[in-house]
Amino acid sequence: MQDENPKFAGWQYASRGDYHRTLDPNWSYTPTYLRKRVHLNAFLDTLAPGSRTIDVGCGEGVFVEHMRERSFDAIGLDLNYQSELVKRGSVLDIPFASESFDAALFMDVLEHLKHSDQVPALSEIRRVLKPGGGLFLTVPNLAHLNSRLRLILRGKLDRTDKALEHLGERPYWENVDLIEEAGFEIIQTRGITLTLPIVYRRLICRHAAKLRWLHDAME
Repeated sequence: MQDENPKFAGWQYASRGDYHRTLDPNWSYTPTYLRKRVHLNAFLDTLAPGSRTIDVGCGEGVFVEHMRERSFDAIGLDLNYQSELVKRGSVLDIPFASESFDAALFMDVLEHLKHSDQVPALSEIRRVLKPGGGLFLTVPNLAHLNSRLRLILRGKLDRTDKALEHLGERPYWENVDLIEEAGFEIIQTRGITLTLPIVYRRLICRHAAKLRWLHDAME
């Protein structure tokens, strides 16, 4: 039986397999993941056909496949996977020349890096982007509504308890500062869902398949 506990190498999952390719509709993260795909496609719509793109921290390469299906010249980079679509390597030392890509994805990776590596990682992505190139980045907000309520009631934020999971998680405005420090200009930001107390944890996360509509309505 495969060990279901996530293992890590550096800043990325090592044993989650194709969990993004074969989504469990009842997985609590599924509504959020699917909503991110909507915003990703809107970003990809702004790119010219054939644009060269890279998905940094891409896992098994689901979004690399998706971008290739949309006629982009796409490649992935990950510490733990290697295939025709995915090159093994670190975001801290991306094995491509400067100004190689028209756009980059960096989805749910920044929070897995220790704080001191976050600006260098973003700066490295900026290095391989062409002038005017775009970055699509997704990251959790440590200061979401549920987290603030937990801080008031229990004296601690709603961060991941296991240190190897989200060791670099930050509040929204700290992430904004990091991105700008790395030299990016932020064009647009969007929240995925409003983490209303009780409604989010006790209803949406426990009944993800049935209440996906509510998750999306709370964006």
